[in-house]
Amino acid sequence: MMHAEPSYNFFLVALSYFIATFGSYTGLQLVKGMRHAEEGERTKWIISASFALGGGAVWAMHFIGMIAYDMGMPVVYDPWLTAASLAIAVIVVGLGLFLLSTRPNSIAMLLIAGVIAGSGISSMHFSGMAAMITAADMDYNNTLVIVSVLIGIAAATAAFWLAFNLEGTMQMIGASFVMAIAVCGMHYVGMEAMIMTHNPNLAMPESGVEPLTMGLFIFCFSMIMLVLCLVVTLSQLNKKMYEALEAEDDEEDELEEAAKN
Repeated sequence: MMHAEPSYNFFLVALSYFIATFGSYTGLQLVKGMRHAEEGERTKWIISASFALGGGAVWAMHFIGMIAYDMGMPVVYDPWLTAASLAIAVIVVGLGLFLLSTRPNSIAMLLIAGVIAGSGISSMHFSGMAAMITAADMDYNNTLVIVSVLIGIAAATAAFWLAFNLEGTMQMIGASFVMAIAVCGMHYVGMEAMIMTHNPNLAMPESGVEPLTMGLFIFCFSMIMLVLCLVVTLSQLNKKMYEALEAEDDEEDELEEAAKN
């Protein structure tokens, strides 16, 4: 029996941070759109923000970060557990956003939403880890697992507060870098908690998704999704701003007309 020493591809580590940052920025913009949307339009904004934050900033970052980890032995991924981990990330972030949208100024609701989303994100992380199939037994350092869960809860709570309180573009860019650090921190602490022990009696499955194939698919799909979400969001926000300016001009014209009469 031997313990596999971790080795990271730092290009992929940097790529995981990049997609966490871009996903965070896109998610913040979508939540901004939700805050300015009419009552009947908020659901679609919440769903879009859930995919950007849960699917892009968290899940895509998580799997690219996992692929960056080289255990020195072949690894494939269970596609069903991988898909389930994506669903968990999107659903828990969406639930947190929905709860907070009902009472955006409530500190108690912020904490509840943060705990739900953060715990769910941690569940996503460890279900994603369970999707790894290799000739090794997996165990965990419980202390580091607890630390990673606490980081996930803190990251989710901070992300929700930022999403519901920021307006300026530069503020959102800065917040995106901070959120990405928190998301990556949770992930890599969770990875550090993993203890892999080589077991030659475990056979590799005949089928599974190769890490490189999965990494390329996740990155390309996530970037396309995030860019489309961002373009639609910015166009909608610009449209609303233009409509608001037009309404102000019309109001001023009416006042001037009334003054003349």
